[in-house]
Amino acid sequence: MYRFLLTPRWLSGTALAVAAVAVCVWLGTWQLGRFEDKVSSHQEISRTVDDAGSARPLGELLGADRPQVTTDTVGRAVTVSGTFDQEHQLLVPNRVLDGKQGYYVLTPLRTGDGRTVAVVRGWAPGAPAEGAPAEGAAAAAPAGEVTVTGRLQAGESSGSNGAVAGGLPAGQLGTINQAALVNKLSYDGWYDGWVSADAAPAGLTPVPTVQPQGGDGLTLRAFQNLGYTLEWFVFGGFVVFMWFRLVRREAEAEQDRALGLDPVLE
Repeated sequence: MYRFLLTPRWLSGTALAVAAVAVCVWLGTWQLGRFEDKVSSHQEISRTVDDAGSARPLGELLGADRPQVTTDTVGRAVTVSGTFDQEHQLLVPNRVLDGKQGYYVLTPLRTGDGRTVAVVRGWAPGAPAEGAPAEGAAAAAPAGEVTVTGRLQAGESSGSNGAVAGGLPAGQLGTINQAALVNKLSYDGWYDGWVSADAAPAGLTPVPTVQPQGGDGLTLRAFQNLGYTLEWFVFGGFVVFMWFRLVRREAEAEQDRALGLDPVLE
C-alpha cells in the first residue's frame, strides 16, 4: 500500500520535506544559541555588578589596549585621582532612584594624565530649575587634589535610563557619554563611561550601578530570538505533519483503488 513512496514524485517530495525540516531545525537551533548567548552575557554583567571586587585605578581598567567600558569592566570598583572642575558642574535631569524623580550631579575630574573623567557625585530629588547654576543646586565639589572611589559605568545612549538627546538649558546634560560631554566641554580627552562615587556629599544620594542599555533584565531583542526559535520549530513540525497527512491520503486512495472504489469518470 505504501509502494507509492518509492515513485520519483514521492521520493523527490520526501527529500524536499526532509531538507525543509533540516533547515527549520538549523535556524531554530541558531536562534536558540543567540538567545542563550544573550542570557549568558546578561548573567555575566549581573555577576560583575554584584561583585565589583577590590578597587583598581581607572587607568588600569581603561588603558590604551582597552579604552572602552565593556561587560567585563562595567560595575567594577575603581579609584581615580585628580581635581574637580568646579566651574563646569552639570546636572543630568530625568533620573529615577527608588521610584522618585530626580537628577544626577556630574562634576568633571581632571586627572594627572591630562584626561578627564565624568564623576556623578550623587542624586538629588526633584527637577533642576531652568537657568539655575549647577553649582547652586547641590553641594559644591571640593577643591584641590582628591581621590574618588566608585563604580565604573557604561556610556549611555539616548532613550536608555532616562537619557534624552538634547533640548536642555545651559548647565544640564541629557545623556552621559563621550560625544555629549565633548559637545559641552572641550577638554583634550575623556575617559569612556563615567564613575558613580560611592560617597555622596550631604543632600545627595549615591547612584547605584546602571547596567548598559536593556536595564537589569534581558532585552526585548533577546526574547525575539526565543520567539523565532519557537517559530522555526513549529514550521518544521508543520512540514512533518503535512507530509504524514499527504502520505495517509495517498495510502487511502491506493486502498480504494485496490478495492475497486475509484470514482467513475463520465
